Amino acid sequence: MTNKWNYQPPTQEQILRKTELSEAFGLSPAVCLLMVQRGIATEEDCQQFLNPGLRDLHDPFLYPDMGKAIDRLNQALGNKERILIYGDYDVDGTTAVALVYKFLEQNTWASNLDYYIPDRYDEGYGISEKGIAYAQETGVRLIIALDCGIKAIEKVAYAKSLGIDFIICDHHMPGEVLPNAVAILDAKREDSRYPYEHLSGCGVGFKFMQAFAISNDIDFSRLRLLLDFVAVSIASDIVPITGENRVMAAYGLKQLNHNPSKGLKGIIDICGLFGKEITISDIVFKIGPRINASGRMMNGKEAVDLLLAKDFESAKEKSENIDQYNDDRRELDKKITDEAYTLIDENPLIAKDKIIVVYNPEWHKGVIGIVASRLTEKYYKPAIVLTESNGYISGSARSITGFDIYKAIESCKDVLVNFGGHTFAAGITLKEESLDLFKFRLESFADEYMIAEQMIQTLDIDMALKFSEINQTFFNDLKRLNPFGPDNQKPVFCSFGVRDSGTSKLVGRELEHIKLDLTDDSSEEVMQAIAFGMHESNDYIKSGKPFDVCYTIEENTYNNKTSIQLLIKDIRISE
Repeated sequence: MTNKWNYQPPTQEQILRKTELSEAFGLSPAVCLLMVQRGIATEEDCQQFLNPGLRDLHDPFLYPDMGKAIDRLNQALGNKERILIYGDYDVDGTTAVALVYKFLEQNTWASNLDYYIPDRYDEGYGISEKGIAYAQETGVRLIIALDCGIKAIEKVAYAKSLGIDFIICDHHMPGEVLPNAVAILDAKREDSRYPYEHLSGCGVGFKFMQAFAISNDIDFSRLRLLLDFVAVSIASDIVPITGENRVMAAYGLKQLNHNPSKGLKGIIDICGLFGKEITISDIVFKIGPRINASGRMMNGKEAVDLLLAKDFESAKEKSENIDQYNDDRRELDKKITDEAYTLIDENPLIAKDKIIVVYNPEWHKGVIGIVASRLTEKYYKPAIVLTESNGYISGSARSITGFDIYKAIESCKDVLVNFGGHTFAAGITLKEESLDLFKFRLESFADEYMIAEQMIQTLDIDMALKFSEINQTFFNDLKRLNPFGPDNQKPVFCSFGVRDSGTSKLVGRELEHIKLDLTDDSSEEVMQAIAFGMHESNDYIKSGKPFDVCYTIEENTYNNKTSIQLLIKDIRISE
């Protein structure tokens, strides 16, 4: 393995604080140390972190323009104007549209509500002329844009010339000039004093509806029922699970597990999660991809249709369709990923660059973001995957820890038609004749701002443990730190000088994995572990010599029996 382990032993101050918190809350000292290391160092912080409550949600009227947004929405409802809920085609956008549409439909006198999701291929990301034309043709006077719109200056101006107003609810970085909308709800605005800027697009829609509920004396319990949509958006859009996001994710997961919307229940059933405790990981790897598959393979509107399903039969039918899209997406993803690998292997100059850029006009636009992620994982470099779309080159970028791909792309903005995104992911559009210049400029930026150490994958390890410290009580305390995600990642542990108990073995169809039974000097108990794809270490492990492991701690259920199991992330051999 070529991974670099980043482990820093705790300081004396951290050790002191974890002891105090352990005594105050009756939790495992190791779990309290984890909280201290994550900046949760006071009893007040700890109380709030361990017991996230809806009382901790911020006043939605702290958002700039919230009052204007509510006034315009109330006016539209009072005048019975036709309102169009408009959102992006990914999970965040479709859940946002579903949340706002469902809340307004159930809790107002609105009779002229409609929703619109742009086609990924015909219209591209964000506000489109086709979408505005649809609004004009159907008599819309107010568009509520969710998870998009912050840079749609020309489109919003065009709509205004047609007598159509915009309320923009977004969480992406604004440009230097804001669109001429009635209201722009975006905590990343320079003039924003909203206390938390990391909400998902669906989260911003939730805050809009929270303010609407307050202004119209609608009981908050009605809005709370829609937090399952917010939890799905938070997990899928990979926003930090801190602050308000932690609160909404925690309550949304409860809703998802005990009383999900009929549409989400359909997806839960189709992907084999019925009867299991649904986690953030389940959303990321099972629920989210199925919702996304609709926009990738067909049209994201089908995902909203599913999320708004009013009976289980309809939800079941729509879930089966979306599950088929997901199967098709997986096949396409594998095919294009393999083609990208071949392209890189046959062109040493691509592999040599600090930022991998691959282009094939035949590639399916719906999966190139996934392919970019795969390239980043394999080569541990930022990757941009490009294809042809509507006469332009269009693509998706993914990055590595410590390198801001958005800033790299922004440095080339004069040769781009359009771009948007954030630190780790972005989308771009450019003319074909600009491609070589774009690649040159991008690589020049990387030469200046990327250092060699950033291209060595680093495993950040939270804590070293002895096997004697790992028991059911510790694991139960560890689960109190849920939900895990960005800025509150699942803890990674390491143990030094462990040995094979004598019963470890290769498993898997091609014997590519190792099922480990491990011991260390602290305990006679055997610790079960699984190391996926690490068969190359098997001979050393079977020699009986000591080695180090880094891992997460999981629950494994087999034959209706649940036990603790280590999921090995890396094996370090001292020789």
